Amino acid sequence: NTFALFSNYIRRNFQIRMTELSAQELCDIVGGELIGSTSVKISGPEQIDKAEKHHVTFIGNRKYLKYWDESKASVAIVNSNLKIEEDDTRAIIKVGNADLAMAKILEAYNPPTPVFENEIHPTAVVHETAKIGMGCKIGAGSYVGKDVIIGDGVILYPNVSVFDDTTIGMGTIVWSGTVIRERTEIGMGCIFHTNVSIGADGFGYRPAEDGRGLVKIPQIGNVIIGNGVEIGANSCVDRGKFSSTIIGDGCKIDNLVQIAHNCIMGRACIMAGHSGLAGSVTLGDGVIIGGSASIKDHTNIASGAIVGAGSGVMNDIEAGKTVLGYPATDSREMLKQWVALRKLGKQ
Repeated sequence: NTFALFSNYIRRNFQIRMTELSAQELCDIVGGELIGSTSVKISGPEQIDKAEKHHVTFIGNRKYLKYWDESKASVAIVNSNLKIEEDDTRAIIKVGNADLAMAKILEAYNPPTPVFENEIHPTAVVHETAKIGMGCKIGAGSYVGKDVIIGDGVILYPNVSVFDDTTIGMGTIVWSGTVIRERTEIGMGCIFHTNVSIGADGFGYRPAEDGRGLVKIPQIGNVIIGNGVEIGANSCVDRGKFSSTIIGDGCKIDNLVQIAHNCIMGRACIMAGHSGLAGSVTLGDGVIIGGSASIKDHTNIASGAIVGAGSGVMNDIEAGKTVLGYPATDSREMLKQWVALRKLGKQ
């Protein structure tokens, strides 16, 4: 059909402009072992069942081996513990971890980011008291408020708002539509994707004394974000009621995530899409929160714990423990309950 023809045209023309690498060059990038050879130049990566001759693909799990015979890919990057059929026309690159190798390959083929014709666009509004570091770029329609401090090499894409007394560490990238409220402290090398909200009021209300309506509780704290934090599109981090909402170094937060007032996240935590922390939740280091999981307020989740997708956490979780279900409980116990319910339904 017309749409398919147009899509193929765009794909072909886009790939022509991409980097083309040999199998040996790909092998050098991932530090693998090259088996076999191909003269085909590789213009990009693709999943195994959709790959064409000019693609490199990845096999990190035994279940994908069955697709290799039918795949059109000329190069496969494969976990070294997997046995794979070799042939004379295609190349295999053995690596310790195909997923980590994939990250290196994707970086090699990563298209360039949008171009700034001016380091600070004429339509950007930068307060005279703001301090802007060397090599910063500020896009059209952006706003930088009073006494803001922006470190070297920070990029604010068009239509970003950074309000008063905020600090942003060097090398941080902020995509369009993001709003960073006053007094926020942001570390180095962070990435905020489109329409992130940092430092909005926490959700605090109490019934009025006369029983008519609600009284808003002022939220006078701020948000502190460590180094190397990445926050996905349309996610929200609310400021503290009294002190600070804190996101630790290296945390990775998916799209559409809610982090409420006075939450504290340790280092290298992961939160998947549609998950949320109610007020004053504390996460230790390396905690993983699955998609659509909900965490009750004032709950402590210790380091290394895992919360399964869709779970509802009502109580504290010990270090290293995995919980599932609603309400969440030990994963092994919850699995036993599910098996029992399934058997009950068959009686």
